Order: sequence, then structure tokens, then C-alpha cells
Amino acid sequence: MRADRLVSLVLLLRQRGRMTAEALARELEVSTRTVLRDMEALSAAGVPVYAERGRHGGFALLPDFRTALTGLTHDEALALLVAGSRRGAQLFGLGSALASAVLKVVDALPEGMRETAAGAAQRLLVDPETDLLARPVAPEEVPDAVTAQVRRAVFGGHRLRIHYAAVNQPPRWRTVDPIGLVTVKDRGYLLARRGSEDRTYRLSRLLAAEQLDEPARRSDSVDLGRAWREREVRFRTGGDTTEVLVRVDPGRRVRLAATALAVRDEGADADGRLRMTVVFQDARHAEWALWEHAPGAEVLEPVWLRERLGERARRVAVLYGQPGKSG
Repeated sequence: MRADRLVSLVLLLRQRGRMTAEALARELEVSTRTVLRDMEALSAAGVPVYAERGRHGGFALLPDFRTALTGLTHDEALALLVAGSRRGAQLFGLGSALASAVLKVVDALPEGMRETAAGAAQRLLVDPETDLLARPVAPEEVPDAVTAQVRRAVFGGHRLRIHYAAVNQPPRWRTVDPIGLVTVKDRGYLLARRGSEDRTYRLSRLLAAEQLDEPARRSDSVDLGRAWREREVRFRTGGDTTEVLVRVDPGRRVRLAATALAVRDEGADADGRLRMTVVFQDARHAEWALWEHAPGAEVLEPVWLRERLGERARRVAVLYGQPGKSG
């Protein structure tokens, strides 16, 4: 861990020039005392680092202390910089490693390419923390200690013991054979087998994890994309889902389909509106989604959902039909 930090120190000084101990400490999330000790270690190892005192002082490297990297095109360098902004690595506990790797690559680029690639990267924003409606889209938090154990088991091919809190169930321990890790819309999942059955575990619900010495019972190769698609199909077509027959304005079709689990049937009525059979995760999901699309979507069946939405509409009409109250 300290070796990685020393490398990061050198790269920060190469890219930003003179930096104070306090600034380096904030960047590396360590104390200023740790930075001072690391500087002594770098100097003892022959790295040409020196301190400048005074109001504008700090630590710096002698000029021209760098490595060179050849064969990397501008677009390849830009792709690496953009990759550093992706949040998937955070879900798997690799955020700091990704940042360090990108830092090393940028430092090793020839000066002209480094400046143009970094400038271009400033023109790109990937996965901002909120959408245009100011809704937060930050990824789920997963403790680093948990993701480290999960990663080691997945990559090392060992069985994994997890303390998992399933929905509406008390947490309990399970022993699984890990297959792979998947990130979808800032949510991380562990694909595994438990006994003879496929299982999918949401990383944010893992309370603890422990890699076991026992080898995982799994094949040597895996098509993770196919495994995920198979689980997706089972999720969409099984369980306590709610199927709704709805008439939809054509302009609402894409957005409605995006909120549903599946569209099983679709056709056009004489008036140009679409008649669709749409599957939702449960009754609550169906009511929420179709209320969001009213009046551009009209529920035909089931009757109970049509009545429930009608009652909600009546309550809203009564609320807004009254004079507003102030103070």
C-alpha cells in the first residue's frame, strides 16, 4: 500500500508541479506527517524531490524526471482518461486503483499528447451525480473490506461466505461459488451459484464477506453477458409480477416501455393509440409507472388497478379544486 502511495506522490508532483504537504495529504487522504515521512523515503531512494520553504513553498521534483510511453494514440489516451471517471470501479472497490492507474498513464504520455488529451477530457462529463431533474444518481456504497474479499474470491476461484440481507428477510450467512461481478446503472451485483442454483446478490446488501480456502465449484470459462441475460429473463418473467393491458399515446410508448419489465403484446387501435400488454414488477410498480404517464396511458385491465388510479385522480382533483391556503 505504501509503495502505491509513493508512486502516486511522484506522479502528482510530475503533473502539478510544486505542492504543499497539506495539499498532498488531502489528495492522498493521509496525514501531513505521513506525507513528510514518504518524502524522506523518496529522497532516500534517489528520487530527486526537494522542499522549498516560504509562503509559496512546497515539495517539487527536479525538471525532466519522467518516464516515456510510446505507441498510445490520442484517442486511446482520451479513452483512458474518460474511463477514470466511470463509477463502476467504485462499486467493486477499485476506484483508487483506477485513479492511480490513469495518473500513471497520463504522466507517461509525451508532453504534447498529455496536454491535448487532458484538455479534451475536460470537455466530457460521464455519469454526473444528478440528472437534469436534480435527482441524485450516486452509486451505492459498498465497504471496501467487503468488495476486496468478493473480488479475491471471484478472481482467485475460491468459494465465498457472505452475510447477506435479502429484501424483507433477516441477514444470514450463505456459502456460494462466485462466477463474476456485474455493474448496471451504478448498482453492483455478484453472480454466483448456491448448490445447483444460480443466484444474484446485490453488493450493497452484503454486510460481510469471507473468501474461503476451498476452490469454487465452477467452470474454467464463463460468458458473463449470457449469464446476466439469463437471469434478467428469469426475473422479468417469474415471481409476483403484474400484467396490465393499457392504451398509450404513441409519443409515450418508449418511456412507458423503459419503466416496465417487459412488453408482451402490442398493436394499434383505430384511433392511432397503441394497445399494449405490459409487465411490471408488482402492483405498486404498476400503479406508480402508469400514474406517471397519465393521461397519456389509460389502464384497461385489471379493473382493480384502473379503479385505484381513478381514486387517486379524484383525490388530486379535490385537492386542487379548493382555493389555495396561505400562511
